[in-house]
Amino acid sequence: MTRILLVGLALLSTTTPAVTIRAESPATGLTIQWDGRYLDVHGPKIPGDFIRTHYLEAYCRPGSTDRDWSETVIKHTSELIKATPDRKRIEIRDTLIDGVIVDHVILAGEDEVTFELTATNPTDKASEAHWAQPCMRVDRFTGADPANARDVYPPYIRNCFLMVDGTLTRLPTSPWALKARYVPGQVYAPEHVDRDDVNPRPLSDVVPSSGLTGCYSADEKMILAVAWHPYQEIFQGVITCMHNDFRIGGLAPGQTKHIRGKLYVVPADTQALIRRFQTDFPESL
Repeated sequence: MTRILLVGLALLSTTTPAVTIRAESPATGLTIQWDGRYLDVHGPKIPGDFIRTHYLEAYCRPGSTDRDWSETVIKHTSELIKATPDRKRIEIRDTLIDGVIVDHVILAGEDEVTFELTATNPTDKASEAHWAQPCMRVDRFTGADPANARDVYPPYIRNCFLMVDGTLTRLPTSPWALKARYVPGQVYAPEHVDRDDVNPRPLSDVVPSSGLTGCYSADEKMILAVAWHPYQEIFQGVITCMHNDFRIGGLAPGQTKHIRGKLYVVPADTQALIRRFQTDFPESL
């Protein structure tokens, strides 16, 4: 009996296929996290380890160019609706004090982050929600010292760019505006935006030809870029930041609008970046 049992066990061990337990593959590329105020983008190739954006800094009323900032901001609250365990998808709901609701779906890819926004006015009154500010901090990426951010020409701006006449153009642009309600900084408004409705910082005479803006890394090997459609302004700020502030344009009672954005972390091939932007935002051509 013992011999039969041993033979049976031997046959079982040689005929039963091995069971392989496979661990889930870790997420590749970029990942995202949000703490209620800041959106951080992480990735193995990001200079400075991660990219931080104040998301969102403010929703704004029109008539802002020469007015106290406190009168421009529309107060809002933010709520995390969903964040997937792989840190690839975040859903946020902003509720403005006037009743407008803005739903954000943020998706992390291999070398880009996609923003899909839906702004809805469920009230019976028109909303003055005209534009909003995601404040992208670039000190880590450019290797800049934030202590110099309030200089008239802070050193980090030499790594920053916007598009002028279809050409990637480095800051500082010429002429450089120096007068405004608040200084320093530099605002660039596209043709379609009223000059009375932008950030109350020095407003440049230079007109951007598209909403693509960003910066080069300290070693010039990588580019961090951001784009929105539609957009209100490009803004070089005073906390080592570069903005592309997206446009809402107000909301009538019951109205819904859709807004799209991209953040790119790519090798410093400017023409490849421009082609990619044109593919992603064909309405900007």
